[in-house]
Amino acid sequence: MLFLDWDIIDYAEAWERQRAMAAQLIARKTAHASATAHASATSDDEPAAGTVVFCEHPHVYTLGRRGNTSNLLIDADRLAQIGARYYHVDRGGDITYHGPGQIVCYPVLDLERLHLSLKQYIFTLEEIIIRTLRQYGVTAGRLTGATGVWLDAGSPSARKIGAIGVHASHYVTTHGLALNINTDLRYYRYIHPCGFTDKGVTSLAAETGAAVDIDEVKQWLRKYFVSLTNE
Repeated sequence: MLFLDWDIIDYAEAWERQRAMAAQLIARKTAHASATAHASATSDDEPAAGTVVFCEHPHVYTLGRRGNTSNLLIDADRLAQIGARYYHVDRGGDITYHGPGQIVCYPVLDLERLHLSLKQYIFTLEEIIIRTLRQYGVTAGRLTGATGVWLDAGSPSARKIGAIGVHASHYVTTHGLALNINTDLRYYRYIHPCGFTDKGVTSLAAETGAAVDIDEVKQWLRKYFVSLTNE
C-alpha cells in the first residue's frame, strides 16, 4: 500500500487526481482479468491494493450524491465572503466541511484485494480513527444509524469528530475520511453537518485543550491503515 501526502491542495484538483488514480486501478484490474493474470501482478510503481492519500483543503463544503441542498445554510455571496467553495460530489453521505487543520484521507483501494466488503471497509475507516484518537486520550465510538466517529455517542452531548463518505466502482474506492484536528469549528455554523440539526462537532484540539501536531496524527493513521487492512 502506497502512502502519499498532497499537503494543502484545492478540493477540485484532489477530486480529479483521485478519479484518475481510480480509473487507472480499474483499467489494470480489467486488463488482468481479461488476460487471466495472477492476482498479484501489478505495475512496478504501485502496490496491488492501491494508494492512501493524506491532504488538507482550503475552506470547502461538499454535498454527497443523495444529500439535501437545504443543509447548506448560506448562499453563493456568503460563501465568497467566508472564502469557501461548494461542490456536489459522488460520495455517500450528506454535507460536510473541509478546511485547514483537518486531515482529509483519500484511500484509492481495491477492496477485492483487501478482501473487504464496502460495509467492512467503512467500519475499518471508523476503527482507524477510533484507535488514532485513543493515542491522545480521547475515547470515541460509533453512533447507531450514522456513519463516522463520535464522542459521547447516544448522549445529548454527542459530537462528531470524524466524517466518512465513500464511493466505489468495480470495488475501487474514492473519497474517504476527514478528521478534525486543529479545525476552525466556526465554519460548521453554515451547514447542518452530515444532515444533523441536533448534534455538535468537535476537534482533537478542542478535546485536548491544545493544538496537535498534524504530521504525528498522520503517522498514527498510517499505522492503523496498515494493521487493520493487513496490507
